[in-house]
Amino acid sequence: MKTSKLTMLSLCTALAMIFSFVESQIPTMLLPGMKLGLPNIAIVFVLYRVGWKEAYAVNLIRIVLTSLLFGSVLSLAYSLVGGMLSLTVMVLMKNFTKFSSVSISVTGGVFHNIGQVTVAYFVTDTPQLFTYYLPMLLVSGTVAGVVIGVVAGIAVKRLEKWTLR
Repeated sequence: MKTSKLTMLSLCTALAMIFSFVESQIPTMLLPGMKLGLPNIAIVFVLYRVGWKEAYAVNLIRIVLTSLLFGSVLSLAYSLVGGMLSLTVMVLMKNFTKFSSVSISVTGGVFHNIGQVTVAYFVTDTPQLFTYYLPMLLVSGTVAGVVIGVVAGIAVKRLEKWTLR
């Protein structure tokens, strides 16, 4: 791997970790577990600017390290399932459709919530999570996905001329 590419991926991983930390310091907004998804700015950027394999690597490293540093084994499970499901759907949409980064980010936010509620169901054995909690998270995931998609789209455009040599 070229040094410039490794440097960019390292910076994006560090940025995603910083965003995770900042997000962990923001008090819960309306619902427990509701977050903005700030680390996804870096993940969507890597997906568009570098590639899907690198986006998976950055996402996985970010999830594992932030769970070890700021979370728990349970937070690792929630983040891993939500983050990888979300990224998988975003990769599929990006590779097989003509949707914008905003649409792809919204879908990623929604699937992140679906993944996390699924883990919560297996942990708590509470099917009502899908009926009462998930719909509210889907709304917040949609709104956050729009914001993240716009910011990531701007970053991709602004750094378009930054070549990886």
